[in-house]
Parts: sequence; structure tokens; C-alpha cells
Amino acid sequence: MQLKNRTPCVGICSTTYGDLVCRGCKRFSHEIVQWNGYDKDQQGLIWERLTNLRDEVLAHLLVRNDEARYLAACSEASLDDLEANEQRYQLLRSMVRDNKSLSEGGLATAANFVAPVSPNPNPNQTDTLTVLQALDAETYSRSKAHYERNFKVPL
Repeated sequence: MQLKNRTPCVGICSTTYGDLVCRGCKRFSHEIVQWNGYDKDQQGLIWERLTNLRDEVLAHLLVRNDEARYLAACSEASLDDLEANEQRYQLLRSMVRDNKSLSEGGLATAANFVAPVSPNPNPNQTDTLTVLQALDAETYSRSKAHYERNFKVPL
């Protein structure tokens, strides 16, 4: 659901505090600084990397276990016209906003999913929020590893 002329920025930039990979949008610091100077193809490649990374992680976290519920939830959230991976991600976000459980959307965590340990567990926290937080954490971890492997200059 990428819009033209839109940045991946989510308004939680950690590069201003010295991070080389933003904890919000997962772009590299040089991509954030140079974003407005990139042409549409360069911006598109960054969007593609971020989207592919998100989709790869999401595929390891979530499974559709009730097709009828999933389709109904997507329809209710007006997500019918989206590509399959984008639809699944936007449904998860919608369910977090509406404080709905995974089962209400025909989803379940993958068999190998291990919920992150929270220092202050919230008994009212839904499983959808836990999955979204795990998605964010794993995507950041992989983005950071990608940066360190490809761009970081050894001292």
C-alpha cells in the first residue's frame, strides 16, 4: 500500500540518537538523510527491501488457520483489494487497533513462535499486539544485521 512520494518514516526516528538503523522505519541512516535526493527507482528499491523483509518475518510469525474468518475480517477492514502479504500485515495492524485477537481474524501464531519476554507483562495485552511487537523487533534485528554486513566499516 505504498503511496507515491511517501517516505517509509513512521515518526519514531532513532537515528537522531546515533543509531545507524532506524528503529521506526528500519531504513539505514544514510537512506534517511538522502531520501529526498533519491529518484523514484532508488526509493522503490528501499521500499521493496523493507516490504520484503517485513513479509519474510511475518510469514514466520503468522499462519492463516481459518480461511472464512480471515476473509471476513479482511472484508470488514476493507482490505479486499490488497496484495496477499500487504493484506495480512494491514489486517494485523487493524486488529491491534481494534483490540481483537488473532483467532477473530482467522490467524494463529506459527508453531515455532516464541513470544518476546516483556519486563512489564500486561495481562490485557492482546496476542495481536505481541505478534506486531515481535514483527517489529525481528525486522529491526535483521535490518541491523544487513547494515552491519554490507555497510559498516570496521575500525
